[in-house]
Amino acid sequence: MPQRLGIVVNPTSGKNTGARVGHEALTLLRAAGVELLDLSAADARGALAKGRAAIADRAVDALVVVGGDGMVHLGANLCAGTEVSLGIIAAGTGNDVARVLGLPVRDAAKAVERLLGGGTRRIDAARHTTPTGEEKWFVGVLAAGFDAVVNERANTWRWPKGQMRYNLAILRELPLFRAIPYRLVLDGREVDTEAMLVAVGNGPSYGGGMKVTPDAVLDDGLLDVLVLHRISTPEFLRVFPRVFSGRHTSHPAVEILRARSVRLEATGIVAYADGERFGALPMTVEAVPGALTVLA
Repeated sequence: MPQRLGIVVNPTSGKNTGARVGHEALTLLRAAGVELLDLSAADARGALAKGRAAIADRAVDALVVVGGDGMVHLGANLCAGTEVSLGIIAAGTGNDVARVLGLPVRDAAKAVERLLGGGTRRIDAARHTTPTGEEKWFVGVLAAGFDAVVNERANTWRWPKGQMRYNLAILRELPLFRAIPYRLVLDGREVDTEAMLVAVGNGPSYGGGMKVTPDAVLDDGLLDVLVLHRISTPEFLRVFPRVFSGRHTSHPAVEILRARSVRLEATGIVAYADGERFGALPMTVEAVPGALTVLA
């Protein structure tokens, strides 16, 4: 177990579960004699700045995040492509990345026990390089279809809070939604289609257990690309709930493709990755094998 840990806590994760779990984890780690550097901040931008400075100064051997998939996303954007390991204390609502890694959820004692155990695992991460040269990473799933449209709508509202905001956004967008024209380029192969959903999975699930790319694994060097081709709205309502079991892949309008590099082109779509706003299309993402070391 690294002896100098940077730690970032999101106290509002999991309806404020993050505050409790974070406090317990800090107490247990200090009792175990771990040197801690608190890198928490008022927002993600502040935490990224603190984390980057600590890593650049070699002030930490590893970084631990306390929260949900959004915090894993933050941690990956600090640690991917570096020698700094990422520890995850899952305290969010969905915790999809923690679950696929087999990590404890909302249990500070078990999570700290795993961290102190010293085991590590190298996994892939997906990388997008912006036109300005900035590298952006995600671990789980990038959403670039109806789900991304709903996220973008929900994030313009201050009320209501939590899942209800997304439910209302679905009701707002669904009657207006039509299949989106896409051009996909997968390892050089071009695919032109109209689709309801396009998702790029480094991992299998998002949104608290929605197995959108159910056969994706974190260390195969590939991205799984789900395309739900154009169907009617009533049929979409029948297919979409199957995503919780992964049975949607048997529908004739669903196609799963695999590639190391995926370019997504569409008009008016802002993609979300690990539940976080990631960037507007067009964009290219690539699987980077073993880019991230996880304390697991």
